[in-house]
Amino acid sequence: MEQSVGKKKPIWLFDQARFTKGRTKVINRIRDIRKQKRMTLAEVAAACRPATTAQTIGRLETGMRNLSLIWMNRIGAALGVDPELLVKGEDVTAPQVIARLTDQGAEALTHPRDAILPTQLSDGAQLVCLTIEAPQGEYRSGDQLWMRQLRPENAASIVNRDVLAPRSGGRFAFGRLIDRQGSMVALLPPGIGQRQIVIDKPAWLAVAEMLVRKL
Repeated sequence: MEQSVGKKKPIWLFDQARFTKGRTKVINRIRDIRKQKRMTLAEVAAACRPATTAQTIGRLETGMRNLSLIWMNRIGAALGVDPELLVKGEDVTAPQVIARLTDQGAEALTHPRDAILPTQLSDGAQLVCLTIEAPQGEYRSGDQLWMRQLRPENAASIVNRDVLAPRSGGRFAFGRLIDRQGSMVALLPPGIGQRQIVIDKPAWLAVAEMLVRKL
């Protein structure tokens, strides 16, 4: 592979929306993820830290500009996904979004797209996952509960929501947030006959954001 004298060899070399690292062909997924997030080029550019331009994001997602690891981290954070989701191997088959359900019924998408499960939300909040291994209240065995991490001082905004909170000794508590007094929060577990759990100064709280359930 030719290299220009005096220039650094780029980490990633593109061929339009596809590029190679060694002999492995990789597909750039930035545009697909951006559209699924319903974000414009300008919105992604503004969400980058430091901010950049819509033109730069457009050049990165079309392969007209080299996508370095630094850019992958910046764009991944702006889109609220793991940077590794921005690219995939050509031979890797991802789950596809192929239809949408409207008030007129199920409609096919003109262009199917990869189904992306975020690890981070567009506002920068982190997601954590709680797996349900035994039926608890409205939750079934096998459910996955994806939860948004918040600072404890935001507890007032999530009263009466299901919450996960860390406890001392590496333990956790899960239940409906029923009260907050100063630095203390009270959770009511979903199981029948369980008593409330009071936690003082939890490091963080995670509120239920999305339920993934097998049918």
